[in-house]
Amino acid sequence: MRTTTGAHYGLRDWIAQRITAVFMAVFTLVVIVALFTGVAESAERWRAFFGFGPMRFLSFLFAMSLCYHAWIGIRDIWMDYIKPVWIRLTLHSLTLLALFGYAGWCIEILWRL
Repeated sequence: MRTTTGAHYGLRDWIAQRITAVFMAVFTLVVIVALFTGVAESAERWRAFFGFGPMRFLSFLFAMSLCYHAWIGIRDIWMDYIKPVWIRLTLHSLTLLALFGYAGWCIEILWRL
């Protein structure tokens, strides 16, 4: 009988990273197109572009996708290369705290628009 170990995140996390990567790539292309069409000519136009309801929501989704994408990647690095459990758990905790902080900061910025 074969003993299976591990957290079994493989396929689910692989798919999640691909979905978040595609969304972030499309969002980045939209922003680049906006830059080339003159949205960034003034701070007011830039603020209006990102203050528009759907764009604000998509910006929020971009930030959450980025945080989740980063969490999967960094978590896998810690699990694969850091063997002492206490160091790995400390790094997991610090990573989560940083990502939650970044997400909160993004929400604060979007609420100010």
